[in-house]
Amino acid sequence: MKGIDLLHDPALNKGTAFTAAERDAFGLRGLLPPRIFSQAERAKHVMNNVRRKPDNLEKYLYLIGLQDRNEKLFYRVCVDNITELSPIIYTPIVGLACQEYSRIFRRPRGLFISKYDRGHIQEVLSNWPRKDIRVIVVTDGERILGLGDLGANGMGIPVGKLSLYTACAGIDPGVCLPILVDVGTNNDEVLSDPSYIGLVEERLRGDEYDVLLDEFMAATRRRFPRALIQFEDFGNQNALRLLSRYRQDYCMFNDDIQGTAAMTLSGLYSACRMIGGRLTEQRIVLLGAGGAALGIGSLMVSAMVSEGLTASEAISRCWFVDSKGLVVTGRNDLSGQKRRFARDCPAYTDLLDVVEAVRPTAIIGASGKAGAFTPSVLRAMARINKRPMVFALSNPTSQSECTAEEAYRYTEKRAVFAGGSPFEPVVMEGQTFVPGQANNSYIFPGVGLGILVSEATRVTDEMFTAAAIALDKQVSEEDFKLGRIFPSLSRIRDVSENIAMAVSRVAFAGGLTALTEPHDLHGHIQSKMYDPTYTDTVL
Repeated sequence: MKGIDLLHDPALNKGTAFTAAERDAFGLRGLLPPRIFSQAERAKHVMNNVRRKPDNLEKYLYLIGLQDRNEKLFYRVCVDNITELSPIIYTPIVGLACQEYSRIFRRPRGLFISKYDRGHIQEVLSNWPRKDIRVIVVTDGERILGLGDLGANGMGIPVGKLSLYTACAGIDPGVCLPILVDVGTNNDEVLSDPSYIGLVEERLRGDEYDVLLDEFMAATRRRFPRALIQFEDFGNQNALRLLSRYRQDYCMFNDDIQGTAAMTLSGLYSACRMIGGRLTEQRIVLLGAGGAALGIGSLMVSAMVSEGLTASEAISRCWFVDSKGLVVTGRNDLSGQKRRFARDCPAYTDLLDVVEAVRPTAIIGASGKAGAFTPSVLRAMARINKRPMVFALSNPTSQSECTAEEAYRYTEKRAVFAGGSPFEPVVMEGQTFVPGQANNSYIFPGVGLGILVSEATRVTDEMFTAAAIALDKQVSEEDFKLGRIFPSLSRIRDVSENIAMAVSRVAFAGGLTALTEPHDLHGHIQSKMYDPTYTDTVL
């Protein structure tokens, strides 16, 4: 590839960093300004521009534009500034970007598959120019973060997730593919937007939906037989069901269910180490009973059983509160998954009443209900516990159950806090707290890297437990001193490497791959990681 075509290929374009020899070899003389810059100089220029942007959406648009033009520079900047840029390219700003996606749509990324492609999905997949796809993130846009049904505007989620796969775990962007399955939307505001890019129809349900997804999964395996498929932001009525439907036959997982569960389990392990205690001793109230919360509960039960409890004993440590109140045996509106956790006790409808009755050591929010952890709830947790654990996991920030400042203030600075969105350090009475971000980016990139290097054929719960344990081991005493139960995001590449090692070892030990474990697994993993540094193509 030469000349203008080379400059228009984001995977190959180096812009003004092309050397004089490269400009001669590839017919670039005159197509670029004469001054030659190093990648480091261009990266500094990019960050200066990002910081000058008037708001976060403009920062997002600038970075996505860079990704469309110069992929290596984009990832160089992301890797070197991950703590600052992760909230821009993913949560929480990606939520705003999805709400505005049709209005800011400039260039298609990934594949859009609609219900009208039924019977032809294999052909649609064949339109993607790369054949060796190893990681796919797919959504149908029904439950985008805590924002609900955004339809085709939800494409921002797979795009953002795959950017983190590369930035956080070094998975080559060339083997990644974002996909939006457009089955309509039930969001009237979206449907009435004249700029909306998706199907202007109500959401497909029932058998027709299942047939479409079945065809998608089968066609994907035929076209990309070595691909890991990550389900993302599917609605509650489909997420758990589709995970159960496909997990035994495909290499797939649902990040909202399994990734969130592993991240939360790791946070609990670290919190127990920080304050002293064991997971099996905790009493945990989960606000929310959708796929994410039920996934957390299931993985916690599995972990407690591995530590010596019976399944019934482990389940007895967990209480769930949904939109109708405490999940109890006397209710006749419970799904099978919820019924497993139903308790034989009064049907409290108020979270404060639940906290007073249960006296939990930890409250975990996965409800999308902003402000649900009220001052009264937080004060009660502080009265009941010397060091209450408060995890406000809902995204984006506007949907968080409480802020970090609220958690520290109303628990007299004693809370062990983690938020799904990033919160600034809190200074209170001369003491500084650095709240940990309980973000799935600590888990799914490393899990994906472990699957990729081991070529595992399935994804198991044991892998997510191993990922949670590996993440916990990365949290240091220095982190604890700051009140943080997750490592600094600046260390995410090392964290992902360690998680990939743990996950791939599960695959090798469990016979989930035809490969044998390399003698130097760590070195093998590092050799597979994408390096966004420019290389000289003319020697």
